[in-house]
Amino acid sequence: MNKGELVAAMAEAAGVSQKDAGACLDAMFEIVAGEVKKGNSVSVTGWLKVERAKTSARTARNPQTGAEIAIPAGTRTKVSVGSKLKAAGKS
Repeated sequence: MNKGELVAAMAEAAGVSQKDAGACLDAMFEIVAGEVKKGNSVSVTGWLKVERAKTSARTARNPQTGAEIAIPAGTRTKVSVGSKLKAAGKS
């Protein structure tokens, strides 16, 4: 399912226009991205949790040359699946 299909399904399920459903979906992702950027986590109990996670500095190896590369510490976005979403995947 792509975004257009998701918006259409949301609009039908909620009884709203596709324009309104699309605006709600876009707003949700903007809010989630903004909160993660601030360092906050967003969790929807049972469905998912999105948070910012720190990565430590490490040394890696270039597979073509074998030379060592220093990778600095940084951050990444971590998405954890909740119990309802896990159960849906087992069906």
